[in-house]
Amino acid sequence: MPATDPTTAGAPPRPASRTELFVTDAPTPDDLAVVSAALDRFNVQTSGVDDRGPLAVLVRDPETDRVIGGLTGRTSLGLLFVDLFFLPPELRGGGLGARILRRAEDEARARGCRSAVLYTISFQAPDFYRKQGWQLLGEVPCDPPGTSRVFLTKDLAAPGGNGAGPGRHPGPPESVAPKSVGP
Repeated sequence: MPATDPTTAGAPPRPASRTELFVTDAPTPDDLAVVSAALDRFNVQTSGVDDRGPLAVLVRDPETDRVIGGLTGRTSLGLLFVDLFFLPPELRGGGLGARILRRAEDEARARGCRSAVLYTISFQAPDFYRKQGWQLLGEVPCDPPGTSRVFLTKDLAAPGGNGAGPGRHPGPPESVAPKSVGP
C-alpha cells in the first residue's frame, strides 16, 4: 500500500498527462489563495499548530477615516512576520513608528509568538529597528549598487519586554494628530 504524501493531502488531483508552468506578474487572488491554502494545510498537518493569522496596526486620518499608513504582517508558528511598514513623512520622528511597532510586537506576544522577523532596505529604516531592539540577521546586496536588503529579528520572549504579555491586549486605539510641517 503506498504511503500518503502529506504535501498532496487535500490538494487538487495532479493532471495525468503533464504539468504546465507559467510565469506571471499578475496572479489572480484565487491563484495566490490556492498556493497559500495548500502550504498552510501542509504546515498544520506537519506541525499540528494552526495559528496563522494576519496582523495590522493601521494609522487613520481622523478627518477622513482613511488609512494613511501603518504596519502589516502576519503571525504563524510562533513567529511574527512584519511585511510592510510605512508612515507619511509628516508623521515620522515623533515616536509614532515606535508605538506602532510595539503594538504589533505586543499583539504577536498575545498570540504566543516568541520571535519576530522582517527585512528593510539599507536606505529605509534599519537604524530605526535597531533602536527598537531588533538584531541583524544578515544582508543581501540588491539594486541600486551599494544597497542591500537588511534582515532583522527580535526575541519577543526576552525578559523586560515592552508591553502586553500572552493573554493581555495592548489597549485601545490611539488618536494621532499629524505634526505641523511648514514655516
